[in-house]
Amino acid sequence: MTDALDLDHLKQWIGRSERASDVVTAQLTKGLRATLFLDIGTPAIGDAAPFTVHWCLAQPVAAMAALGPDGHPARGGFLPPVPLPRRMWAGGELQFLDALRVGDEVTRSSSIADVTLKHGSSGPLCFVAVEHVISTARGVAVRERQDIVYRDMASAAPAAKPAAPPPAATHRVTHVADPVLLFRYSALTFNGHRIHYDRDYVTKVEGYPGLVFHGPLQAALLVNFSASLHGGAAPQNFSYRGVQPLFDGGQFSVNANATETGLELWTANAAGAPTMKASASW
Repeated sequence: MTDALDLDHLKQWIGRSERASDVVTAQLTKGLRATLFLDIGTPAIGDAAPFTVHWCLAQPVAAMAALGPDGHPARGGFLPPVPLPRRMWAGGELQFLDALRVGDEVTRSSSIADVTLKHGSSGPLCFVAVEHVISTARGVAVRERQDIVYRDMASAAPAAKPAAPPPAATHRVTHVADPVLLFRYSALTFNGHRIHYDRDYVTKVEGYPGLVFHGPLQAALLVNFSASLHGGAAPQNFSYRGVQPLFDGGQFSVNANATETGLELWTANAAGAPTMKASASW
């Protein structure tokens, strides 16, 4: 598979751009609030939506015949056609400049910023960095960089790391990684990736021990937790990276400690091992 990965060819996608638009609705706001363990309320025009609602907006829509075996749209188009079958979010950075509100027409301008190749214990890893600018009639609301990682299917799925002693957290909340939670988030983001809802596929084809918790869902919970510890204000800057998969079937925690510039945050599995790490500053 490494021989088929022509980095020079893939780098030709750098600078490629696209635009998409959508509207923040009250129903979407209610569904996302419920999924993020927030008060559902009765959102009305002008009310703020959850901070990461833009991940639910203007998602690509492909015909069923245009989907790959993993449930994602077939390769090509805006994203470079990386010839590695597994695709996941590795992390990213967010700048929150303005709230997205019910009734807003939102435009997302996206561009491919970089394509890089690394080699890990499981084989070649191809990282695609995508930059997004999320705007409303009031101006820019969110600036974002997403890091997408592609890796080979031939190697075994990474085994869960041995549980480390849980970090000491000043602030912590726990939830259950329920399959319905994962299904709801997939529905809200129009995400057909089978690893989040198809147990036969994720265990028998990709070799994971259970349904994989969405990286963006973990990041969204961390953003909301950081805001709850800072008077309800979204962080001006938020960066996050996945450190190991989180699976369904048990409790997980959302954790935070204060730093000189804001908060360090992480999600952790039932054994206390971090699965995503983040930092927030204001």
